[in-house]
Amino acid sequence: MNFCEKIFCLYVFFKKTKKTKGFYYFYSAMKKTKLRDGTVIYCLRKPEAKMLDHHVEGYLQHGIAINDGDVIFDVGANIGVFGIRALQYGPNVSAYCFEPIPDIAEVLQKNADSIDKNRMCVFKHGISDFNTTASFTYFPNTPALSTSQPEHWDENPKAFRDAVKGTMKNPPVGMKWMRLIPPIFAGIIASQLIKGSKIVNCELKTLSTVIEAEEITKIDLLKIDCEGAEWAVLQGIESNHWPLLKSIVIEVHDTNNRLQKVRDLLSEKGFSLLYDEREKGLEETQMFNLFALRG
Repeated sequence: MNFCEKIFCLYVFFKKTKKTKGFYYFYSAMKKTKLRDGTVIYCLRKPEAKMLDHHVEGYLQHGIAINDGDVIFDVGANIGVFGIRALQYGPNVSAYCFEPIPDIAEVLQKNADSIDKNRMCVFKHGISDFNTTASFTYFPNTPALSTSQPEHWDENPKAFRDAVKGTMKNPPVGMKWMRLIPPIFAGIIASQLIKGSKIVNCELKTLSTVIEAEEITKIDLLKIDCEGAEWAVLQGIESNHWPLLKSIVIEVHDTNNRLQKVRDLLSEKGFSLLYDEREKGLEETQMFNLFALRG
């Protein structure tokens, strides 16, 4: 799910909220909703769940595909929408889903239990370059933006506002009404989305630790969407495990030339087909989706 669409979950700002101490909080109880095909899932924010579903197809382009029998690793799984969709590509697809934020991981586990816990494996920890613990900033009003690296927002305070404004101009299908909101409200909406944040301590493990513990022999698709921690995820893959990876799709925060560093690393590891793009509405941001395949 790209940053623009995550911010676009501001849709919930206008629905099912309550005002406390001068700003809005969203009800945090787990609830049910339906995906586009009618699949019933659990979520924290219904509009956010629909946005996560909307974005699945965005990962599966430029040669990235899922076939029956594939093993999928979803780093930054959130509530598991990508994993749920992945299982629909065949009865022998398996998804390993990683989510460190406790409130979100609880929903992820509920979805795995209700969909197919034998094929959708939940790991209630994050992936990084070391086995450790770390502080995450959890945004209850927009859980998908929770991160271990809030400095991305601190260093660029206009990021939220600009993304909201860009999304108002280029909303996803089915939410074109957002174009009617005056751009002047972008900053107000963005500020409300990040209010009420809290710090939570989460466990982190390297990808290689998981590969060895689970005796993984292949990873057909590694999807990484972890709000600025993508470089640490890649650094946690030991050299003997890189050949197990067939394809990768990553959301890259291009700070300090990170996009080029990631491209160089993947090229060094044998991924000869690389394609990156900015999402529509994010042309002036540092957010990219990077697609990588072996030639």
